[in-house]
Amino acid sequence: MRTPTARQKVRFAVGGTECAAWHYPGTNGGCVIMAGGGGVTKEPGTDAFAARFHAAGFTVLAFDYRRLGGSGGQPRQVVRVKDQLADWQAAIARAATLPEVDPARIAVWGFSLSGGHVLRVAARNPQLAAAIAQTPNADGPAASRNATRFQTPLATLRLTGRILRDAAGGLLGLSPVLVPLAGAPGTVTMLATPDSVDGDRALNPGNRYPEWQQAIAARSVPGIALNRPGRDAPRIRVPLLVLVCDQDRTALSEPGVEVAARAPRAELVRFPGGHYAPFLDEHEPAVRAELSFLGRHLTGPEPAGQSDGADASPARRS
Repeated sequence: MRTPTARQKVRFAVGGTECAAWHYPGTNGGCVIMAGGGGVTKEPGTDAFAARFHAAGFTVLAFDYRRLGGSGGQPRQVVRVKDQLADWQAAIARAATLPEVDPARIAVWGFSLSGGHVLRVAARNPQLAAAIAQTPNADGPAASRNATRFQTPLATLRLTGRILRDAAGGLLGLSPVLVPLAGAPGTVTMLATPDSVDGDRALNPGNRYPEWQQAIAARSVPGIALNRPGRDAPRIRVPLLVLVCDQDRTALSEPGVEVAARAPRAELVRFPGGHYAPFLDEHEPAVRAELSFLGRHLTGPEPAGQSDGADASPARRS
């Protein structure tokens, strides 16, 4: 994968600090705002797709949430759903000011935890032109219950202890106690699902992003586990593309399928494989489906990715 040289560093204010972003200036007036999954910074989380969207003519604004990556905010590595949703609102406002962007042609894109955020963001922003939720974590409790099947009781108990210790330390102003994003069963980690361990291979091949800290504050885990953005599906009035993977054991495919059935203007695309298949074996089909969708909703009837090999479009759900 080649990183575009045309992208520029930008920042935007939110919550008394700033979020860091990459701005890829486009040529067709459309803009895709992007963010990585839970604890995943903008480079490993968006580069592979952002480069393709940009090559098709779209502006891209790919940002880090507060307390992660290049963004400001303390304490570091703390993931708070409410704050991340506010970061999305600030990113939408910033994208509308970019000189080459038509504010009526802005889309949002996210995967995993951010794919769930996209559902809420789309429900709250009917002015958006489109939204893409890729392997979204649409039902945190369901995903959390499933995840416990792949973890040992002792490791689950130790994770709970670390969560409690970090939550108490947070009240005292202590530095966060971190847990890895993924690991083998029996280790203290946020996820030990079979496909969660593909995250490094999918997002960080050859350690391309050595600065990416693949851990979050333990206090973040309950908020992620209780998050249920799929409940907002009936209120999503913008065109929505939901991509699910049938063997996803991390976010689960079923809640995403249900979202697509309940959102009035949703389209569903299903792929084989686990949570990270759109970054691995199913990358090209996923890119084609997403470019086709963006082309129809941001630039008109002709797929924007036609010159980029986007010759397949998802089946549309009436």
